[in-house]
Amino acid sequence: MFKGLGGLGDMAGMMKKAQQMQTDMAALQEELHAVMVVGESGAGLVKATASAKGELKALDIDPSIFNGDDKEVVEDLILAAIKDAQGKASDKAQEEMAKLTEGLGLPADMKLPF
Repeated sequence: MFKGLGGLGDMAGMMKKAQQMQTDMAALQEELHAVMVVGESGAGLVKATASAKGELKALDIDPSIFNGDDKEVVEDLILAAIKDAQGKASDKAQEEMAKLTEGLGLPADMKLPF
């Protein structure tokens, strides 16, 4: 049917792939809200749980670190745990996106917006 059009015969196939990728990306976006990662600091004394989208969901603090003199240390541990969770969330999101784009011939390190 498209033999006389050169490479344009593949256009329909490319459009179909693009539509499938759009559908898959929408599903992945929803899935990333449910995937949880846990960041830690202070050898596990502070744990932050976040979705793979980077949304903080929970914070668990071991009561042994509560001492009035250590306020700054506790604050630093909390921030470190949150940053760890956010870093893991970003890594997980990129890992899942790489799986999605793998079959499309896109570069593995291509950063698509989330």
